[in-house]
Amino acid sequence: MILYFSGTGNSHYAAEAISRALAEEPVSINEYMKKGEYPELTSESPWLIAAPTYAWRLPKVVEEFIRRSTFHGNREVRFVLTCGDSIGNAGAYAKELCEEKGLVYRGMADLVMPENYITLFKAPDEKEEQSIMKEADQRLQEIIEDLQAGRDLTQRCGRQKLLSAIVNPCFYPLFVKAGPYYAKENCNGCGFCEEICPLGNIRIKEGKPVWGNNCTQCMACICGCPSEAIEYGKKSRGKRRYWCKPFDKRDENEVK
Repeated sequence: MILYFSGTGNSHYAAEAISRALAEEPVSINEYMKKGEYPELTSESPWLIAAPTYAWRLPKVVEEFIRRSTFHGNREVRFVLTCGDSIGNAGAYAKELCEEKGLVYRGMADLVMPENYITLFKAPDEKEEQSIMKEADQRLQEIIEDLQAGRDLTQRCGRQKLLSAIVNPCFYPLFVKAGPYYAKENCNGCGFCEEICPLGNIRIKEGKPVWGNNCTQCMACICGCPSEAIEYGKKSRGKRRYWCKPFDKRDENEVK
């Protein structure tokens, strides 16, 4: 079974590409999170979990989903983590989580894709985005070949242990906050941000979005807003929004 968590579409893209190659339907973790559900899941084939990298580790919400859900059937798990540059030493922590759950860790692959964390960084321009996606498709093909051969997944970039061990614990209390989000005057109250928030943290009140305290900084609302009406304090002003086009809307000749 292929499970994925995605904010702006990068991990969804990866899951969709892999699912087509393996002839397995991808299952969205977002839908379970939105309902506050931790399901009992069954798969006869090995598990594949695709997710973004948050401060060089699996997002805490994904860790919590794995920890509290029940996995029946096959015990092998592989991970594909999308990132802007590196996944650090994320695999070591994923392995510990698998051992805690009685699952067999079969490796983690890094997949560099366009940067989406616009509250801290800049998204690439369109030309650079296309270049990054071309390389990502090539990397996906390597990952798919490893999966089809039943091999362990491995990461290409170096394991920057300090980033995962020291930066990650500081990241959440310092940066994962919904308070600075606000809607500008051009917000038309369409409700798309409320619909796509994976944690159900946004509500439309009097025609404008209002954020709660359960935010994971997935960038879905700010990058997905059709009117680009959402800002994060002053940090996002003037920055290009990034939303990954669905796999079936890109050139499928790159990934088969």
